[in-house]
Amino acid sequence: MTSIEFAIYLQFFLGLVAAVNPIGIMPVFVSLTGHMSPEEKNKTATTANIAVAIILIASLLCGQLLLDMFSVSLDSFRIAGGLLLISIAFSMMSGKLGEDKQNKQERTEYISREQIGVVPLAMPLMAGPGAISSTIVYGSRYPTLLETVGIIITIMVFCFCSWLLYRSAPFIVRFLRQTGINVITRIMGLILAALGVEFIVTGVRNLVQGLM
Repeated sequence: MTSIEFAIYLQFFLGLVAAVNPIGIMPVFVSLTGHMSPEEKNKTATTANIAVAIILIASLLCGQLLLDMFSVSLDSFRIAGGLLLISIAFSMMSGKLGEDKQNKQERTEYISREQIGVVPLAMPLMAGPGAISSTIVYGSRYPTLLETVGIIITIMVFCFCSWLLYRSAPFIVRFLRQTGINVITRIMGLILAALGVEFIVTGVRNLVQGLM
């Protein structure tokens, strides 16, 4: 693997870290699983990250098909995705954790659901619009079979790291406390905003070149 290819996957991995913000979601995970036994918490963490991997890989493989189905160009989707990422980033930097990913109806629905690993953890908190948009954009930007396999491996590595993180979530939350988590969330928001700006600039540049 060349250094350029590694940089692509590292950038995508860091983009997922910023978009999903697993550290920022940890307090939500701890509160939702507070009544569970350690075995049930581990099972919920496993279910959530498997679901995230399935959602993102499906978005990667079927994203271009959906764009073609609705006659949406990749550059238009880049711009829309970039605006969405910036919107989520501003919410993260202002401390509105999760409000941009989960509406009031979704917050009331999950109370009656047993499988919280899928809803609301995997969807919409972790594999939200920002992560899905980033995956579709990267999949369309690097469409070869080898690059697609590399992106899938990156998704799986990310989900494995997130799984390890959630297994130790109670300890990490006690160690970082809310202040530390807020600081990390704001840093991730800044990175996500920069990624959104890159999407928008690339999309606008390509659209303008197409008109000239």
